This record gives sequence, structure tokens and C-alpha cells, in this order.
Amino acid sequence: MAIMITDECINCGACEPECPNTAIYEGGIEWNWSGGTELKEVEMEGGDVIDGKELQEPVSDEFYYIVSGKCTECMGFHEEPQCAAVCPVDCCVPDPDYEETEEELLDKKAWLHNE
Repeated sequence: MAIMITDECINCGACEPECPNTAIYEGGIEWNWSGGTELKEVEMEGGDVIDGKELQEPVSDEFYYIVSGKCTECMGFHEEPQCAAVCPVDCCVPDPDYEETEEELLDKKAWLHNE
């Protein structure tokens, strides 16, 4: 499953540089699919195709957040999610809304990085 950041976040920013997929953003900051990935275009659930550089709405305006579609739990990069490993308040936790198998996470990594 993807990782999420709870509202216990103290906005220290320790997690952001650790993410190999650039899936972590400061609260209020827009994000895009291409940042930290090889994605040029992304097909959305409804079938629309968007430019990977198109800015997306922040998931949170208050706290650092993780874009679940870009989170692979560091699978294929590290033994454990690096955001959780460096978080001083243990607010990087599994997101129950995005349960994925190891195979699904590795497939997502391959998709993100054109492997």
C-alpha cells in the first residue's frame, strides 16, 4: 500500500528529499507526474490523457503530503519506505485506502521510471 502522512506532521521536511519517486510535497505546493519520474503523459482513470508536467492541486494545504499514485513504498529502491525511516514523529504510515501488493508496487515503479 502507499504511504500517507498524518496530521501529526510537524512540517520538518525530512521525508521529501528521501523519496526516490518525488511523491512527497510540502503542503500547499502543486505537484506533477513528471517530477522525479520519466512520465511524459499520464492516462487518467476517465481515459483523459494529461501532460506529465501539468500542475495538479495539492493533496494538503497544511502538511507535507504523499501522492499515492507516485508512491511505491520505496519498493525496488530500498528495504523500507525512507520517509517513514527518517520521520521524527512517525507520521508516515501505510495508507489503508491504497492497498497494493509487492508486484503492483514494482509495476508502478517500472511505469514511473519507464523500465
